[in-house]
Formats: sequence, C-alpha cells, structure tokens
Amino acid sequence: MGVSIKWLKQYVDFKWSAEELAHRLTMAGIAIEGVDREDNDYILDLDLTPNRGDCLGMINLAREVAALSGSGLQLPVVKVKENKENIDKFIKVEIEAPELCQRYVARLIKNVRIKESPEWIQEALIHSGVRPINNIVDVTNYVMLECNQPLHAFDYRLLGNKIAVRRARPGEKFTTLDEVERQLDEDMLVITDGSRPVALAGVMGGLNTEIHDATVDVLLESAWFLGPNIRRTSRKVGLRSDSSVRFEKGTDINGVIYAANRAAMLIQQLAGGEVVGGSCDVYPNPRKALQVTLRPERVNYLLGTDISPAEIRSYLERLQLVVKDNKGSLVVDIPSYRPDIELEADLIEEVARLHGYDKIEPGLPGGKTIPGGLTPYQKFREEMKNIVAQSLNEVVNYSFVSEENFDRLLLPQDSPLRKAVRVANPLSEEQGVMRTLLLPGLLQNISTNLARKNENLAFFEMASVFYPSPQGLPGEKLKLGAVVCGHHDLNWTKQRVEMDFFYLKGIVENLLRHLGLEQCEFAVAHDVSYHPGRSAVLRYFGDEIGIVGEVHPLVLQNYDIKQRSCAFELDVEKLYAHRRTRLMVDRIARYPAVERDIAVVLNNEVTAAEVLAVIGETEKELLKDVVLFDIYTGEQVAQGHKSVAFKMTFQSPDRTLTENDVNSSVSRILERLQQDVKAELR
Repeated sequence: MGVSIKWLKQYVDFKWSAEELAHRLTMAGIAIEGVDREDNDYILDLDLTPNRGDCLGMINLAREVAALSGSGLQLPVVKVKENKENIDKFIKVEIEAPELCQRYVARLIKNVRIKESPEWIQEALIHSGVRPINNIVDVTNYVMLECNQPLHAFDYRLLGNKIAVRRARPGEKFTTLDEVERQLDEDMLVITDGSRPVALAGVMGGLNTEIHDATVDVLLESAWFLGPNIRRTSRKVGLRSDSSVRFEKGTDINGVIYAANRAAMLIQQLAGGEVVGGSCDVYPNPRKALQVTLRPERVNYLLGTDISPAEIRSYLERLQLVVKDNKGSLVVDIPSYRPDIELEADLIEEVARLHGYDKIEPGLPGGKTIPGGLTPYQKFREEMKNIVAQSLNEVVNYSFVSEENFDRLLLPQDSPLRKAVRVANPLSEEQGVMRTLLLPGLLQNISTNLARKNENLAFFEMASVFYPSPQGLPGEKLKLGAVVCGHHDLNWTKQRVEMDFFYLKGIVENLLRHLGLEQCEFAVAHDVSYHPGRSAVLRYFGDEIGIVGEVHPLVLQNYDIKQRSCAFELDVEKLYAHRRTRLMVDRIARYPAVERDIAVVLNNEVTAAEVLAVIGETEKELLKDVVLFDIYTGEQVAQGHKSVAFKMTFQSPDRTLTENDVNSSVSRILERLQQDVKAELR
C-alpha cells in the first residue's frame, strides 16, 4: 500500500523528512519498504504485519506518527447536513446471518450529480494505488483509505427499499462489478434486495446495482463482516479486493457509523444532493469495551528495562489510550480500532515500541536450566522402534482414513472398530474419520508399492489410533503395526526366505524377548480380517496385547494385493505395563544336556500350545527347553488326528543326568499328556 506524505500531514504535522519518518515507523514495527517521489509528494511503501491491519487506514497511521513524534492529532470533523425526511421510510435492513455480519449501516443521499472528482481527491487515490472512477465511487474509496472502513455505494433506484444480509444459496450465481459471473455456496455472505444478490459481502458489489452516469439516488453501505469468512470467500471466487484485504485483517466495528457519515458529508460536498435524515443502523449485539490491566513491574521484567510507571503511562496515552490507576496497576481502555491488543503482553509490546527497541539492552535469559531427556515411556517407545527397525522399514500414514476401509477389512457392522471419530471438516471423503487400527494404512502401503513393481516389502508404523470418548475429546491409544510380503535375502550364503506368518512371528518373538515377555502365549485368533488357522492373538497371563497373522485373502483382494501378506498389531501401552525392566540371566551349566524326541498323536482340536503348556508344568526341574519340530497328518494316523513331534532338552545344574533320570522325566510327561490332552505315543 502507498502512503502519501502530503495526505498524512492533513492529520498530523511532523517535521521529519520522508526518509526519517520511514526509519522511525520501521523501528516501531510499522515496516516501510521504500520511499518514492511522485510530483510534489513522497509515497511510503507500507508493508504491514498481519496484526496491524488498522494501519491500512490513514487516520490510524497518523495516530502512530503522532505517538512517535509527540505532535497533535487532527481528525476530520464530520457534520452531515440532513433533510427532514426519515431513513426508515426508504430502506429496511435485515441481518439473517448475525454470526457473519455483526453490524450494518445504511445512509441515503438523494438527487446527486455524477461527475469527475476534484483533483485533490483523485491525486490522493492515485498516490495510494487506486484508480479514480467518479465522484461517488471515489468518495467510498477515499474514506476506506482514510478510515480503514470499506464502503459500497448502490444505485438506490435499482435496489429497492430493502436490504437483506444472508448466506448465499447452493448453486446461486452472481455477476460482480468486473462483469464476471461467480458461483456461490452456503459459506458465502451476500447482500440482497430481499430476493436477488446485489453484492458479495466484503469483496465486491454487483453489476446489477452499479453507480453509473444516470444514477440519482445513492444508498451507502458501511458494515462489519467476519474476517475469516471474507478471506475464504475471496479465495473461493478468486477475487481479492481492497475491501476484502481490510475485512480479512479486521476493521473497527464502532467506526462503521463514523465512516458512513464521513462519506455522506463528502458526497454532499462533491456531488450535491440531500442526505436523508438518520441512518439505518442494525447492531443487534453491541460489542463491550475491552479493558486490560498492565503491571509496570511486569513490563520491566519482560523487557529487561527500568521504565518508571509514569513513563509507561505516558507511552500509552500518546497512543490515544485511556489509562487509569488501580492499586499500582494500570487499567487501560482498548479502543475498538486496535483489535490486535487483547492481553497484557500486547500492551507491553506497545510500550517497547514507543520506548525504542534500540534502547533495550540485549541479554541472555536468566533462571535455572533443566537438562532435557526422555521419559521412561518415551525411551521404551524408542527401544521398540529400534528393535523392529532391524527387520522392517518405518512408514508414516495419515490418521484420517475412509470409512470404506471397514468394509474392505470385512468388519461386521457391530464391530467396535467401526465406531470411529468423525472429522468435522475433512479435506476429502477419503479422510472422513480417524483410524481405529493401523492395518488399512499399512495395506495401502503394500498395494501402492506393488503397483510400482516393488515386490519384497516389510513396513512398520508406531502411531495412535482414536476412538470416541464421553469426555468430548477423542480417546487415543498407541499401537505398533507391521506388514510384510515377498521374500527376504538373509545373506549370500543363505537362500531367500519367504516373509510368511512364521517370519513375522519371529520378529514379534524377538521383540517380546527384548522386553522380557518370553511367557507370552500365542492362541488361536478369530479376527475376520486375518486368515483363519494362520493367525494368533498374543496374551500375557490372560491380557490380550495384539494379533499376528496372514491377512485374509478377501481383504488382500479388496486392497488389490495379489501376494500373500502377513501383519501384526500390538498395544504399546499394554506392552509397557507388562515389560520386565530387569533381564534375568542364569549361569552356564557345567554338565552336559540330554535330548529326547517324542511324537504323540492328538485330536486335531488340541493345539501345540496346549501340549507345550502341559510338558512345561510336568517337568519344571530338569527340562530346559522344548521345541516343536514336526506336525504330520496322513497315512498311519487316524482321521481327525495329527502326529506332533517335540525335541526336549534336559539338563541339571549340579550333576550329570543318568539314563534313568531322563527316562523317568519322559515317562511322567507322557503320562500327563495322556491324562490332560488324550495323547498317545506314536
């Protein structure tokens, strides 16, 4: 934005050169990018931070200059000469969307003459980067630049006697002043004559009520619109105007009437006509004045200065702020044209600006320092990731997923995993809910890579899943998930190994061993997303901590995966609760071990895990290890039965075992197996 020095001096008389003014404003936080000379004037190139949108108005910028220079501020005196008519007979205003339009003021000027503006107003507009059009439109732009309050002028005869401020209707179309037809939606605010749109609120007026050479009566609009809504509307329609920029950054809701009266007075001076008595001012919920308490000691504490309370007060009063004493503190009335001041820290910033940043001595922060570090839980998470990262590659997926994943995973309609937290404003339908498990994202990783001819894949992810909570905020649980498919080349001396259920189960067992959870039990799983008979749930003394298995073929088909894939998903919080922080070790035995193999015939319904449990409970003293090495069904085994073979290792820490010792242990084991699981020695 360009700022005319000549125009600025109409409000504040300062003695500085244009270059010195630019320097002082910049040092006070109002950045000036450069100074240009235009005829007999200097133009400052203003580059404001987002919080100082008020300085887009010449009067507010003059307040800054007055505070910095100590000069007096001269604001325009507004006196509107009205006729004896009443505005209520000519216009009625209804605000149907008060959340988007909190105030709307309308004034009517009759019998105007449309012509060129005088040279002084044209010069002011041109030096500010605005093209002059005619005396009516030029006045609205002049007042906008002066007061930071966008205005709009309607041809009253094309408008009618009603203004309705409402949301646009779905599919509604509207042609703006630039002769472009815009597609509107329900999130946009429009000004209507009761039926059709006549302006896109805060952005641009409509071609259907444009001021033209034959215009006689002018209806003047001055309103306050919600900034974020104007910004969204401007982006959607691809139209950013001087008005929308100001509404985006925030305007003065209590300055609306002043700007309307100022414009009415100037129109009467430049275009003649009669200003109808009164204004139609719809302000359903007047905004309460804001007061902020400032502690002088807090100022010096944060700034590292020694500024007296009297100096602090003088700085604030130079900004036209009303300051009152209250038991050693300062109570400051915040004017509505400064929406950037809300907190005590904001006032401290104002003091710092006027005191001068260059006067504040630099220094290092004081106080005690605390060495950083990870909590035990954070260390545990890193440990888990480091262990699985030895075999798998880490991925990071979105927490937002599509509800279609629940159908792809074959989840029943009453599954608790379908009770997902819905996203209020999703970026797309594919990200409509928050994930309740990690498997969908991992399967999508496999599918995407297979489509790009990457065939040997091993991924893991440690991330949160979410579920509804009666407390309002979603519940959150940390999970560790993984998926593998294809083959793994161990090294040049070994043939490649298929990454199947047993490969992934080995990774899980390695993780559990590092966490001290060797006693985890693998039991039959009944999860519909996994292959029946090729999946298992993990339990630690009855507490279910996860699942590992081959993904169901139909699920793989739903994700367009043609290779067998296996996955696991573990509850990190439960693993942390059950972990053993001390690793138990034993002495190396001095005496030799003895191995014995047994094969027993079992009913198909008896699992190997049940047999292992019986063997371990029967012989706790001498039995050191049991390994399942064969399962056979077929000839020489009765139908409905299977042959299961185990290798058992016996060892004593204090003597060499005899043949009789081992035979006695094996006999006790076989006897117990026959009693508990109906096993027969093969």
